[in-house]
Amino acid sequence: MIVSGREIERNLGGKIIIDPYDRARLNPNSYNLTLHHQLRVYRSNTLDMRVENLSDEITIPEDGLLLEPHRLYLGRTVEYTETDGYVPMLEGRSSVGRLGLFVHITAGFGDVGFKGFWTLEVFCVQPIRIYAGIQICQIFYHTIEGDYDRYTSGKYQNNRGIQHSMLFKDFQR
Repeated sequence: MIVSGREIERNLGGKIIIDPYDRARLNPNSYNLTLHHQLRVYRSNTLDMRVENLSDEITIPEDGLLLEPHRLYLGRTVEYTETDGYVPMLEGRSSVGRLGLFVHITAGFGDVGFKGFWTLEVFCVQPIRIYAGIQICQIFYHTIEGDYDRYTSGKYQNNRGIQHSMLFKDFQR
């Protein structure tokens, strides 16, 4: 089941942490997260799953940044989140999607126990100007049944910024 907005608010500071939190961004069954002013872009146009694909940082200026189609941008939320007892999920906002801007390609599913900032896989179908601080996506929570183990992966847990793919670490086992 999806947790209601009222239940999200009741669990703040306990099972759910959203920092900073602004009650005005609470929805009936989700909470809007905002876009940080930094993005990352991969250095190479050809990526390899077995190696670390390096990326460069770019800053969204006050007057916005024009994104190019067919290029992947990695962003992050301003908000740090922690979740225990619920499964966090991330979706783009419909107003953003209607402009042809995707904020996560396949990584909207979080794990119970995740702590950190959400890395966004930003992709547009046509040129679009974006702005830091925009409410770009929404987090919502599912209840979890039965005993569970909290997420503890060293790849993405407790991140402090935008993280490019760590898939290459799976090949090192």
